[in-house]
Amino acid sequence: MKQVHGHPKSLYPIPTKYCGGCGHGVIHRIITELVDELEIREKAIITNPVGCAIWADLYFDFDSVQPAHGRTPAAATGIKRVLPDHVVICYQGDGDMAAIGTAEMVHAANRGEAFTSIFVNNAIYGMTGGQMAPTTLVGQKATTAPEGRDPGAAGMGYPIRVSELLAGLEGSRYIARGAVNSPAHARKTKQYIRKALEAQIRGVGFTLVEILSPCPTNWGMDPIQSAIWLEEQMIPVFPLGEIKNTIPLSTQQSGNPGL
Repeated sequence: MKQVHGHPKSLYPIPTKYCGGCGHGVIHRIITELVDELEIREKAIITNPVGCAIWADLYFDFDSVQPAHGRTPAAATGIKRVLPDHVVICYQGDGDMAAIGTAEMVHAANRGEAFTSIFVNNAIYGMTGGQMAPTTLVGQKATTAPEGRDPGAAGMGYPIRVSELLAGLEGSRYIARGAVNSPAHARKTKQYIRKALEAQIRGVGFTLVEILSPCPTNWGMDPIQSAIWLEEQMIPVFPLGEIKNTIPLSTQQSGNPGL
C-alpha cells in the first residue's frame, strides 16, 4: 500500500504552543513538507526572530538561528554568504519585518541577497498584546487603536503592502502572496514557497512569499470567524497571487532541483 500522507520528518511531533486557529502551525507544516520533498534537510537553516515566530525553532528539526528583533534579514544575509550552498529561510511576522526590521529587509531585497523570506502577515502584533501593526487594516481595531485604524489620526497612516514595496526593487526576483485560511489557499501557498525555494537552490536572487494568516486571539474572534474575516477583509487589501516573477525560465522546473 502506498502512503500518500504522513508526518514530515523535519517537523518535531510535539504539542503546539500557538493559539487555536493560528496560522503559524499550518505554515510550519508547509515548510517542513517542502524541506523533506526537496531533500534539503541537511542544508536548510531557518532564522526566526522575536514575535510569535520566536517559537519556530521548537518545531523545525533542522538548523535554526534566532536573531534580535527585526534583524533576521541581516543574519540571513551573513549565513547565506558564509554558506552559499545552504538553503536559508528568513521567517518573519509583519511587526518584525514591516516595522523594526524594515531597513534590513528592504536593503537585503535591493541587494538581491539569495535567501528566501517567509513573511507572515496577520495584520496585528501577536505576541506583544494586539497592538496596531504596519499591516493593520483601515478601521481594524487594536489595543493601540481601540476605535480602529484611522489614516487621518496622528501616527496611524495606512497599511503597508510589503510585497508590492519589495517587488519594485531590482534585486528581488520572486514575490508572491498566499494565505492559509483554507485548504485551497494553503495548497497554493505551498506552490509559491516551493518555487521560491527552488529558485534559491538554483542560485536566483532574493525571493519572498507573504502569507496572510489568522490571529483569532488578537482579532477577538473564534477560528472560523477569523478564517472568514481574512477572506472577506484582508484579501481585498492584500490580493493573492504572484506579484513578481523574474526567475529565468530555464530554472522554473518541477521536481527535486538538487543542490
